[in-house]
Amino acid sequence: MTKDGEEAGPQADTPPPESVIQTDYQVGQDNIEGHLGPWGFSVHNPVFLISATCIIAFVVFTLALPTIAGDLFSGLFSGVTKGFDWFFIAAADIFVIMCLVLVVSPYGKIRLGGANAVPDFGYVSWFSMLFAAGMGIGLMFYGVSEPLSHFGSSSGGIAAGADGVRTDWAPLGAAATQEEAIRLGMAATIFHWALHPWAIYAVVGLSLALFSYNKGLPLTIRSAFYPIFGERVWGWPGHLIDILAVFATLFGLATSLGLGAVQANAGFNKLFGMPINETSQIILIIGITAIALYSVVRGLEAGVKRMSEINMVLAFALLMFVLFAGPTLLLLTDMGDFLLAYVQYLPALSNPVGREDVNFMQGWTAFYWAWWISWSPFVGMFIARVSRGRTVREFLISVLLIPSLVCVVWMSIFGGEAISQLVRESYGAVRDADLPLQLFAMLDALPLAQVTSFVGIVLVIVFFVTSSDSGSLVIDTITSGGKVDAPIPQRVFWCVFEAIIAIVLLMSAGGLASLQSMVISTGLPFTVLLLLMCVATWKGLASEPR
Repeated sequence: MTKDGEEAGPQADTPPPESVIQTDYQVGQDNIEGHLGPWGFSVHNPVFLISATCIIAFVVFTLALPTIAGDLFSGLFSGVTKGFDWFFIAAADIFVIMCLVLVVSPYGKIRLGGANAVPDFGYVSWFSMLFAAGMGIGLMFYGVSEPLSHFGSSSGGIAAGADGVRTDWAPLGAAATQEEAIRLGMAATIFHWALHPWAIYAVVGLSLALFSYNKGLPLTIRSAFYPIFGERVWGWPGHLIDILAVFATLFGLATSLGLGAVQANAGFNKLFGMPINETSQIILIIGITAIALYSVVRGLEAGVKRMSEINMVLAFALLMFVLFAGPTLLLLTDMGDFLLAYVQYLPALSNPVGREDVNFMQGWTAFYWAWWISWSPFVGMFIARVSRGRTVREFLISVLLIPSLVCVVWMSIFGGEAISQLVRESYGAVRDADLPLQLFAMLDALPLAQVTSFVGIVLVIVFFVTSSDSGSLVIDTITSGGKVDAPIPQRVFWCVFEAIIAIVLLMSAGGLASLQSMVISTGLPFTVLLLLMCVATWKGLASEPR
């Protein structure tokens, strides 16, 4: 925001000369350029070619051999979650610690873009884009179901098989009383949606912003590894990093689109009688993607920015409705208690070793961290694109703490209302509903259910549109060698492929389980890269003038 309070326009990509990295690399120097009919293209060789070829081969394999593909995906999910659950949890802890240390360190004064840089967007637009791109459909899909699930499993106590391994899904050691089961269930939910996922996004976003705006490198994932690889980052080490980022982003977005289609299908069935089947979900995926394509063509200012602002208004309106239509004072009081419970249980929930709650640790936490990490290339790059002009401290507080508090509020009100209906009003419809329908079942017990359910469906759709739009923009930037103004048809190409992957995995190879398996498989190697990125970021900040 400028000194007079207005939003600043985009600035020239000119880093401060005192901190720029001297390199001979030029953005787009390895690109293949030309025209295909009336459309121009400019794609990186070999990142675009390898990424596109592998994705097409993956789609063909999954369609041609769905049974083998489904078994393979299932094996990947089991092997990675059981063998590397500790690694995901420990890595996420490192990301949180690094962000908090940077907030209070002298590095917090460093401004992204140089000492005289001015933010491109005002706070309202900035926060809207951060939140809409970073969480999206997950809040709608899990906002009611996850608190109920953890509350139910915590209430059910501990169960173990003949080998002594626990078979229950309760977090930690379950709970002795109903009230403590509510607190533990909400603490586990907030754990999955607050500091840790936003720290993952913050690490990537900060690193990319630093090396692009301050060091003068292209805005692409490989640039963040320059302090480690040096000039080799423009060769095959960098190619592999960017290709892996493309895979992680595509499968992360495809998983979200699959979740969104399933939930939207359930909502349309409830309101309008739309059949719940594969055909309906394919139609919804195509329809949601068509809206995303419109936003892609409109660009960052008119597309993502406006959709994000609309989304935040609708989300805030629905949140306030549930708060005031439900037991307002109780929900507000419980919110504070849930936040305290989160702080109380945080050390145990974030402990990566010696855990007995294996199902919760592997099936919930490890999956979530892999999902957030698979989203981190596109969310981090998108956050970097809209965060020039912020100080490191301002960036981290805004990206880490403010969205975490919003997630606490969201989960406390939606989850708290659902649990209140079950426990205090003996309304079991929410608990008994299928997972995609639980949000709508909760709204059924409140006034204006038809209206609020329709708003919920719109939010599911618009949340994905903003994620898909920003994701397509980021993948296109990566596969065009760091160009931020590559031809629009390239963004359209990647947006369409997100839909194709979601349809293929959802319908041909095991449904949502296959989507989750691919997220896990791409999240594992990218976790290693994020840990290296932390080292590179620290080195980059240390070399900045202060």
